[in-house]
Amino acid sequence: MSYQGPKGTNDLLPGESDKWQFIEETARLIFRDYQFNEIRTPIFEHYEVIARSVGDTTDIVSKEMYDFYDKGERHVTLRPEGTAPIVRSYIEHKLFGPEFAKPYKTYYMGPMFRYERPQKGRLRQFHQIGVEAFGSANPATDVETMAMALDFFKQLGIQKIRLVINSLGDQETRQNYRQALIDYLEPHEEELSGDSKRRLHENPLRVLDSKDKKDQLVVADAPSILDYLSETAKAHFEEVKAMLTALEIPFEVDKNMVRGLDYYTHTIFEIISDAPGMGAQSTVCAGGRYDRLVEELGGPETPGFGFALGIERVLLTLEAEEVVIPVLNEIDAYVVGLGEGTNVETLKVVQAIRNFGFSADRDYLNRKAKAQFKSADKANAKLVLTLGEEELAKGMINVKVMATREEKSVLLDEIYQQFDEIFDELLTEK
Repeated sequence: MSYQGPKGTNDLLPGESDKWQFIEETARLIFRDYQFNEIRTPIFEHYEVIARSVGDTTDIVSKEMYDFYDKGERHVTLRPEGTAPIVRSYIEHKLFGPEFAKPYKTYYMGPMFRYERPQKGRLRQFHQIGVEAFGSANPATDVETMAMALDFFKQLGIQKIRLVINSLGDQETRQNYRQALIDYLEPHEEELSGDSKRRLHENPLRVLDSKDKKDQLVVADAPSILDYLSETAKAHFEEVKAMLTALEIPFEVDKNMVRGLDYYTHTIFEIISDAPGMGAQSTVCAGGRYDRLVEELGGPETPGFGFALGIERVLLTLEAEEVVIPVLNEIDAYVVGLGEGTNVETLKVVQAIRNFGFSADRDYLNRKAKAQFKSADKANAKLVLTLGEEELAKGMINVKVMATREEKSVLLDEIYQQFDEIFDELLTEK
């Protein structure tokens, strides 16, 4: 029987995984500059944590979650997004306490799961990098976090992107807009999809987020939430726009953007790729403010702001823009052993090199010299150390600098006692 990976999942093989490590490490470096620190939460979570946070009427909860009852009859789900588990952890560990920094800034990386039709850039197991900042209602937090996302893409070499923003306002805004939206949609009810008919009175903002083409035609002329912003919400959004302008960060306002999660308030944003071939997967990063979510899950009143980006989509964007990802594929030393009698000593040499803190490899198949040197070339070895039975009898080993082709005989004892000095000497010689 031939087995394959589950539908909607990918194996990341060596070479490809190097690209992922580059993206992840770039994120870690950028986020650290902004004083965000890593948090790791379980891959599965209580169903209620996701349902209460994301919203029962969203596609994520109603259609896409991998949820099940475990052997203790607890309702759990593979996490479909990162924010809700982080909020749960924030409350559980009382990270809002006076001993913790304000705002409390953290980031995460890892797999998420949604049962949907697999397509390019959208898999059932996908991987996100995200950040959350808790405890600041200052619009500067919105702008700083969006700027950090843009810095990340800039550092990767991605250029064909644009920032799109909107405001969902506060609770007063939502109440006023909700009725206006219902009044607009009700005359068009028969034109709506089944899902949107159900959501019309439960959660009309979800109709704006529908992917159904008929729904999109209906909502194209819907009233704008920006016309219903409370004075507080309007002031917040105006300050966000002023701060983006002050930092010379270009942006667009999309009055119909609502995002697919119920917990958002005030500022929301997307970073969209205009690279050729991105198509429906052009949103490469998205997020916004969620000032009521911590309280909704049982914590104290705490404002928050965050975003998430999909690693798979970042890779598609890099490919679309033809950005070359630097892959570190080299080792410091490759040890060639000639003859079965050198097997033990070759092992000792390669381990000694590693013990000095250098990367090293050797041949294990007792191949001829030509094949071993070919492996050294493929590994981009800086030095090749050759040990034959004749050299072993003399207590010597031949060392070759691959960049210059310079060769030198060295005592084996010197390799064991001062390889670091030999390495520095050979690679710094003119």
